Amino acid sequence: MNTPDAEREAEAVLDETDLAILGSIRDYYDEHDPVPVGLVDRIQFDLTLDALEAEVATLTRLDLSTAGARGTATEDVRTVTFTSQSLTTMVTLTPQPDDTVRVDGWATPGAGIRVEVLLSSGPRETHADEDGRFVFDGLPAGLAKFALHQLRDGAESTVLSPTLEL
Repeated sequence: MNTPDAEREAEAVLDETDLAILGSIRDYYDEHDPVPVGLVDRIQFDLTLDALEAEVATLTRLDLSTAGARGTATEDVRTVTFTSQSLTTMVTLTPQPDDTVRVDGWATPGAGIRVEVLLSSGPRETHADEDGRFVFDGLPAGLAKFALHQLRDGAESTVLSPTLEL
């Protein structure tokens, strides 16, 4: 029940006591129930994509053949395939000696596709060749999504991949 006194108190500016109480509550939760590592980055990354009207692709294959195995950097190559109603895309993620990642991708049908890799540091863009092949060199490790833009029926449509760890 809202009373005039309660409304006045709700509009009051926080004082030192209020801030101390809120700080102790924050400290308690930081110690006993902290925010999972990377959660805030993932939420912010996904929210930047909310404004897009896009077809969302689903992950259909992730090559985990070397997961947990020791070996050379070339054995750490991962292949990911995702599909949507209009596109199938395969990307190969290859770690580089300078701690970046090279992405070799193929999209079908591929002619005329503009490909963006969406990174927390900002997007990078290239175009697929007539066979649907595209390459990104020197990408930073971290979360990424691919946005593939193509002309369909005279309008540009966008297909988004699931979030991947480069």
